[in-house]
Amino acid sequence: MESISVFDMLKIGVGPSSSHTLGPWRAAGRWIDALKAKGYFEQVASVSVDLYGSLSLTGKGHATDTAVMLGLSGADPITFPIERIEDEISKIASENKIILNGEREIPFIPKEHITFNRKFLEFHPNGMTFRATLSSGKKVSETYFSIGGGFVVQKERKRAKKKLEKFAQFPHQVETAADLLVHCRAHGKSISEIVLENELSLRTEAEINKGLKAIWEVMLDSMYVGCHTQGKLPGGLNVQRRAFDMHKNLIGDATYTNPEEWIESIRGTEVKFRQILKWVSCFALAVNEVNASLGRVVTAPTNGSAGVIPAVMMYYMVIENHDANFEDVRKFMLVAGVIGSLFKKGATISAAMGGCQAEIGVSSAMAAGALTELMGGTPEQVQMASEIAMEHHLGLTCDPIAGLVQIPCIERNAMGAIKAINACEMALDGDPTQAKVPLDKVIATMWETAKDMTSKYKETSEGGLAVQVNLSDC
Repeated sequence: MESISVFDMLKIGVGPSSSHTLGPWRAAGRWIDALKAKGYFEQVASVSVDLYGSLSLTGKGHATDTAVMLGLSGADPITFPIERIEDEISKIASENKIILNGEREIPFIPKEHITFNRKFLEFHPNGMTFRATLSSGKKVSETYFSIGGGFVVQKERKRAKKKLEKFAQFPHQVETAADLLVHCRAHGKSISEIVLENELSLRTEAEINKGLKAIWEVMLDSMYVGCHTQGKLPGGLNVQRRAFDMHKNLIGDATYTNPEEWIESIRGTEVKFRQILKWVSCFALAVNEVNASLGRVVTAPTNGSAGVIPAVMMYYMVIENHDANFEDVRKFMLVAGVIGSLFKKGATISAAMGGCQAEIGVSSAMAAGALTELMGGTPEQVQMASEIAMEHHLGLTCDPIAGLVQIPCIERNAMGAIKAINACEMALDGDPTQAKVPLDKVIATMWETAKDMTSKYKETSEGGLAVQVNLSDC
């Protein structure tokens, strides 16, 4: 069994992609650590990076080369000021040098030292190899794989034993949805309570609260920034931001000065049924417009699906429960995190492995289950809602136009959020004992569907909308 914390499933990072941006960024940092551990770092004379498969085919649109350079420079994706990214990359390109980990200056020509290879490595579609030539002439290299959601591994899974040891600390070992229900029933507790007890075996309650507050603050900020930013998204598709105008039409004459006052102003508006759909869509679009412009978002479980969970949480706060507070946010994130971990263990959260069902589908299932607990649903109804949400995303392809996380990705977040809310309502009105498809079965079905799906529909931009739309018309 593998230990997957809520903080593994919900990570703060920079857009536009967890697998193509955040993963390579982290991999570069891990390679630097490996060089230091082996005593090679001070001897490095030059470095180069080979990007393979999906990282190559859609790497430019996903800013993979940018992420690699920032990682090699020692920048932290959680804290590095996003407004400095363009200047940092321009400086490397104009000076043809990079300061490795912020410590050692070496020659570096991006167009020569970062190679996009269409070849796919066997272990995973998102492979990358970091190479260094030492002052002695010796050449060293390490290969990493970005497996979705910002997770980075090596083929031999060097950390497997450590992960197993870490998992043994969990009082409630959960590998499947059925396991989760066994623990809930045995202890008479909700899913969020079971997950919290597991998290408490890894960190203190104060640390958990601090971490989840930081995650929610980034989610809230990405919604706020997206709703207040005009213009077109970068990348050449000339996609017009829509959240700004949608938000402006919805908010009317309300005034506020910060995100917290913003929430209260929305709560104070009269919201009709049609406007509920618009608000949820607005929240989701806002997050993913920020993501598409290399903004800071929360990987939930990926960057491409970052808008679903915050949009549904915001829906609960401004529509369903005006008294909602951090305790509600905590429950929501705990449930969402464990639902996401079930998909990661039983299937995949990588679009390069499973298509967009692995991103939007999983995020919708996470949000549906989390909302159901907040709405008073039982653990069985929580899983029923997650199953319904995923069932109606099965087979969803990943076909980003021009390799950018814009079309159809941004709109899909709004659709995923709406489906999550609908799935929650159906589960709350349903009888789980009469459900015909357990959550574990839909997870298994998703994985079988992923394996059967042709590679051109799995984040390669070689099929679907990516080839049907004429870029000259954009």
